Amino acid sequence: MNKSSRTDRLAAFVAALVGMLALLVAAYTAWIQRQQVRAEVWPSLLWMTMDSESRYVWMNKGMGPALVNSVEVMVDDLPVSSWNDVFHALQFEPADYGTSTLADNVLAPGETLPWLVFKKHEDLTEFRSAASDRVHYRVCYCSTLGDCWINDSRVGSGNPRLETRACPKAADQVLFEDH
Repeated sequence: MNKSSRTDRLAAFVAALVGMLALLVAAYTAWIQRQQVRAEVWPSLLWMTMDSESRYVWMNKGMGPALVNSVEVMVDDLPVSSWNDVFHALQFEPADYGTSTLADNVLAPGETLPWLVFKKHEDLTEFRSAASDRVHYRVCYCSTLGDCWINDSRVGSGNPRLETRACPKAADQVLFEDH
């Protein structure tokens, strides 16, 4: 084997190595960019009570829109399909109330959606007392990139977010019609 042939092989090997390194750097850069884009469109849906306004609200505290795919509400671990079913199960009759639709809705960053609004503060107090440890919710929402989370009141404290591959759409699932 002559010297020129060895030099050519070494040059080809170095070129292949540099090409492979460039490919790895490009793949890593694309991965980092994807993570940055995910962070820019990351929604964070939180549930809270606004006592001063006698309402329960959902708020998107994230950077991107929250695409709400499904809402489940349970009373005593049994699924219900409406606020009327919730009130009936709790043997609670509010004087007057209003609702907003959360299911199949989109909440923009910083947007607050009043989910259940009582006209009288006494109704909020009575509902909170009757619902304590009996009413639970499970809301599944996604980002615009298809990353999904479930906010489940039975898991942990505060506003627990569980990452999931996709929002469940079981045939036997009772979806909450909140409109």
